[in-house]
Amino acid sequence: KWKYPTGNLIGESSPAVGGDAVFVGDLGGLMHAVNMADGKGLWTFKTSSEIKSSPVLAEGAVLFGSYDGNLYAVDQKSGKLRWKFTTNGMVHATPAVQNGLAFIAGCDSQLRAIRIADGKEAYHIDSGAYTGASPLIDGTRAYYGTFNNEVLGVDLQRKRILWRYADSERHFPFYSSAVLAGGRVILGGRDKYVHAIDVKTGKAAWTFATRARVDSSPALAGGRVYIGSSDGKLYVLDAQSGKKLSEFDTGSGVTTSPAVANGRVVIGSQDGRLYVLG
Repeated sequence: KWKYPTGNLIGESSPAVGGDAVFVGDLGGLMHAVNMADGKGLWTFKTSSEIKSSPVLAEGAVLFGSYDGNLYAVDQKSGKLRWKFTTNGMVHATPAVQNGLAFIAGCDSQLRAIRIADGKEAYHIDSGAYTGASPLIDGTRAYYGTFNNEVLGVDLQRKRILWRYADSERHFPFYSSAVLAGGRVILGGRDKYVHAIDVKTGKAAWTFATRARVDSSPALAGGRVYIGSSDGKLYVLDAQSGKKLSEFDTGSGVTTSPAVANGRVVIGSQDGRLYVLG
């Protein structure tokens, strides 16, 4: 239908869609707003380093992180800066939004809650480790993995860590972002496993072994978990038991995250193809 040249490579920034526009960041540090109808550029916003964070739309603003260390809020219509919040490290993760707050778990080892209205920090909680994953926010709880080989369950009201999950035998980072299903936090690990963790106890409910590290973030639909692995496969797992229901082999690493819509699963592979599965 159309294609839009960014002028730079697009890294891990996935597009957001809203208000008849598409928003996506590139590795040259530009955030682009593109007319969804005809592919014409609406505006660009320049940061000082690459953008791997995916944009999130909230309260008329485009929220995204940059490797220049800032979380940005840019006006969705005009592309003008509303505010930026400076952290002590690169902002790789995509922000999570709840109740007027943007949450980022960052490369400075802090989980930060930033007010969307004015860009001021409401509070922060020390994770104790570098974090590449985006936080999963569920009410007064947050869940995310770290590069210290742990998954954290955090109480946002008391501003403290409730539990730390770590596999007793395999010590590898967690880069995948989590989903919540039936009282369990489910995410991939670089130990080649998919992990399901009980939210109350922080103990393993089940694990599923793949043949390579799992950087893909899972998608959940119909009681099933869809997740890719660097072994080249998209796995479909029962969310309750972790039992494998099916798999699809692309023949090359799958580090992207699946999307589910209209009864279809869409996922990209390092073989250069985009797959749509029924």
